[in-house]
Amino acid sequence: MAAKEGMPASALRVLEEALGMDLTAAGDTAEAVAAEGAYYLEQVTITEASEDDYEYEEIPDDNFSIPEGEEDLAKAIQMVQEQATDTQILEQKTVLPSKQPIPEVIEDFLCNFLIKMGMTRTLDCFQSECKAREDLLKTQKERDFHRMHHKRIVQEKNKLINDLKGLKLHYASYEPAIRVLHEKHHALLKQKMLTSLERDRAVGQISGLQATLKHMEVGHNYQASEIRVVPNSEKENAPEGPTQKGLREAREKNKDKTKIKNNTKDSEFPTNMQRNPNLYLCKENIGPAKFDYKLNNIFRLHELPVSCIILHPRKDILVTCGEDRLWKLVGLPKGNVLLTGFGHTDWLSNCCFHPSGNKLATSSGDTTVKLWDLSKGNCILTFEGHSHAVWSCTWHSCGDFVASSSLDTTSKIWDVNSERCRCTLYGHTDSVNSIEFFPCSNTLLTGSADKSLSIWDARTGNCEQSLYGHMHSINDATFTPRGHMIASCDACGVTKLWDFRKLLPIVSIDIGPSPGNEVNFDSSGRVLAQASGSGVIHLLDLKSGQIHKLMGHESEAHTVVFSHDGEYLFSGGSDGTVRTWS
Repeated sequence: MAAKEGMPASALRVLEEALGMDLTAAGDTAEAVAAEGAYYLEQVTITEASEDDYEYEEIPDDNFSIPEGEEDLAKAIQMVQEQATDTQILEQKTVLPSKQPIPEVIEDFLCNFLIKMGMTRTLDCFQSECKAREDLLKTQKERDFHRMHHKRIVQEKNKLINDLKGLKLHYASYEPAIRVLHEKHHALLKQKMLTSLERDRAVGQISGLQATLKHMEVGHNYQASEIRVVPNSEKENAPEGPTQKGLREAREKNKDKTKIKNNTKDSEFPTNMQRNPNLYLCKENIGPAKFDYKLNNIFRLHELPVSCIILHPRKDILVTCGEDRLWKLVGLPKGNVLLTGFGHTDWLSNCCFHPSGNKLATSSGDTTVKLWDLSKGNCILTFEGHSHAVWSCTWHSCGDFVASSSLDTTSKIWDVNSERCRCTLYGHTDSVNSIEFFPCSNTLLTGSADKSLSIWDARTGNCEQSLYGHMHSINDATFTPRGHMIASCDACGVTKLWDFRKLLPIVSIDIGPSPGNEVNFDSSGRVLAQASGSGVIHLLDLKSGQIHKLMGHESEAHTVVFSHDGEYLFSGGSDGTVRTWS
C-alpha cells in the first residue's frame, strides 16, 4: 500500500515517541524519500506456526466389537494418556508467536493518527490485520474445543461398545430359555388343538348316544302300554282299529327315520379332486379386459344395507343378503324378486351357492349358519356352535361340507350329511372376517382382524401357513379363478396381492384411507374390483397397474362381483340398493 502525501519530521517524532521505535536512525532515508514526494508501505504476511497437522482419529461406523484379548490395564493406561493430553490442551495458551499484543490505547492512537494524516489505505490495512488476528485467535480456540469434543466422543464410543458387548452376552444367556419357551408354546398349541378335536368328537358321540337312548325309551313305553292294555292271547286275534293302525305306522316310520339317521356316517373329504375348470375358461377368454363400465340400473331390494351379492353358477340369477335379516333371489336383467328367505333372527353377513346351484348357505349375526332349498325356499338345516356373530361361509367343491368364520376368533367345518361340526380351526387371535375354499381342493383361506391370512388343511384342521404384511384388520380375502394368486384388503384401504404357490407378497396398493370392504376377481383373473367405504368401486388392471374408478354409490359400497362373462358388474351399498354396471 502507498500514501500520497509526505510525512513531516514533527510527525515522525510523534510517531517515534508513541511506538517507542528508533525512527530517527532512518532520517536520511526519510528525507530522501520526502524529496521524491511519496511514501510506500510494504505488505508483510505474518506466517503462523500451523498446527493443522493434528491427526484426528476416525470412528468407524461398522465396528461394534472389542478385541477379545484386551486387558483392563491397557484400558487404564489409555485413559490416563487421554486425560493428560486433555489437560495439556486446556493449559496451552493460544497466542501469536510473532509479536506481543498491542494495547487498545495504542491501537486507538494509531488509528486516529492515520486518519489525521489522511493515510486511509494504511488505516484499512491496519484494521484488517487486527481483525484477522482476532479471527485467528477465535479459530484456534474453536480448534481446541473440537479436539476436546473429539476425544470425548471417542471415550463415549468405547463405553458404548463395552455396553453393547455386555448386552450381547446378557442376551445370549437368555436365548436357550427363550428357545425352550417357544418349543413349549408350540407343544401346548398342538395339544390344545388335539384336545379341541377330541372334545368335538366326544360331544358328537354324546349327542348320538342321547338321541339313541331317547328313541329306545320311546319304543319301550309303547311296548309297555301294549302289554298292559291288551293280553297276549287277545293281541294276535283282536282286530286292529284305525287308531291302532295309525300308531303302528307312526312308530314304524319313526323307527325308520331313527335308523337312517343313526346309520348316517360322516362325509369323507375327496382325495382325487377334479381339475379346476376355471383353468380352461381363462385360456379361452383371451379378449381385452373391460374397464369402461357405466351405471346401468339400480334395484332397491333391502331396507337396510346390502352385505353380500353372489351369482348363480349357471343361471342369470343373483342372491343378495341384507342387514334386514332377509335374503332375496333376484332374476336378471330386470331385477324381479323370485324368492325371499325368512328365518334368521339377526342381520345376514354372507351367503354362498352350492356347487350345483340348488342350495344356499347363509351366515348371520345370530351365530348360526343355515342351509336353504332353493326349489322350495325353506330352511333345511341349521348349524349352531359359534358363540358370536358369523361373518362368512363357503361351500366345498364336493358339496358335502360348509365352512364358516366367526367373531369368536374361530372357524368351523360342518358336515352336511352328518349334520355336525367336523372340525374347529383355532389359531387367530381376533375376529375371523373371511373364509374361502381353494378351488377344487381341501385347502381353506381365512382373513382375520389380527392382520394375518392363514392357510388351513380342512382334513386335519391344521394351519399350514400364515401370511403377514397388513397393518390393519383384514376385511376380505379371495383366490383368483385359477387359484394361483390371493387378493386381500384391510380396514385402511390397502389391497395386497400374494403368490399362493410361493406364499410371498407380490404388490401392495394403497387405495385408502377409506376401508376396503370386499375384493373380487373377474373370470379371467386380470381385473380386481374393490368395494370401498367411500362408495367408489376401484378396478385394478393387474397387467398395467392402473386403477379405474366407478362413481355411482351415494354412500358406502359393501360388496362387488363380476358376471361370469365379465360384461356386467354388480355392487351393493349401505343404502339397500344393488347397482348394475355394463
